[in-house]
Amino acid sequence: MKRLLSLLFALIVVAVVGGVAAGWWWTGLALRLPVGTTADEPLTLEIKPGSSSRAVARAIAAAGVDVPATALYAWFRLSGNAAAIKAGVYEIKPGATPRSLLRQMVRGEQALRSVILLEGWNIREVLAAVRASPHLRQDIDGLSPEAVMGQIGLQDQQPEGRFFPDTYRVVKNALASSVLRQAAQAMDTRLAEAWEQRSPTSVLKTPGETLILASIIEKETGAEEDRSLVGAVFNNRLRIGMRLQTDPTVIYGLGERFDGNLRKIDLLTDTPYNTYTRAGLPPSPISMPGWNSLLAAVRPADSKALYFVAKGDGSSHFSHSLDEHNSAVRRYILNR
Repeated sequence: MKRLLSLLFALIVVAVVGGVAAGWWWTGLALRLPVGTTADEPLTLEIKPGSSSRAVARAIAAAGVDVPATALYAWFRLSGNAAAIKAGVYEIKPGATPRSLLRQMVRGEQALRSVILLEGWNIREVLAAVRASPHLRQDIDGLSPEAVMGQIGLQDQQPEGRFFPDTYRVVKNALASSVLRQAAQAMDTRLAEAWEQRSPTSVLKTPGETLILASIIEKETGAEEDRSLVGAVFNNRLRIGMRLQTDPTVIYGLGERFDGNLRKIDLLTDTPYNTYTRAGLPPSPISMPGWNSLLAAVRPADSKALYFVAKGDGSSHFSHSLDEHNSAVRRYILNR
């Protein structure tokens, strides 16, 4: 097969250089035959910006395709699409033909991979996921969260909550920092969209405050139907100067000292993130909020509730008074 393919490709060169009309039928056959590769798995091919068609042909051969670079170059010229080849990272899959390979590069069908950032993750979890991705070239290893922000051109911004949770499709072997740059830009966009939709019932004064409150809402509930009600509770408390008294902020303030068990002493120990001891919002977000939490912060439900307690099924019971709240605690927490 290899000898036949090489012979047929040689005829391409004859057709291009010598203008031999009889070579066209053989050329068409060669272009439909699968190219041989040195591996059973897809080969990775990187075409650098500004590469000539001759350089592209050489890169394909160097990637492990068992076809002479001169024959590939001749086909590119013969096709009339040599100048349309796009730079990028491609995969040459088993069974690919010279015709399909050229079509892939002309269309810019690059090798894409997914990087997933989950709602509610903190900055440590975000960086750990990006660093662990086998599809990325690492340029953030060993960097602190603050240094990472400098790496992506946001050195004056705090890192917590700055990345929008989503699935990002990136080119194989892209820089790790490029994913974070996309996620930061996505958060800027989504935060601005949410801020434009804020309700008069929201007490938040800036997009920055929105990001902080949304990050708390994200950690307080996973029930979509409860998000706007949780947003209402916190907006109502901020309006009257009542402390937020939310466990996730205390846990965040404990950092790596938190062992999974929140103790009474933790609630009594003052830190910048202890919303039991301090009024108002904490100094920064505590997680990456998703779109629904951003909306819940600026468009809270029409409710005067000041309390809520987990019901044990993922949802919460909301109360307007302390007496009602205490009754709900006895019912859902103490089982009385």
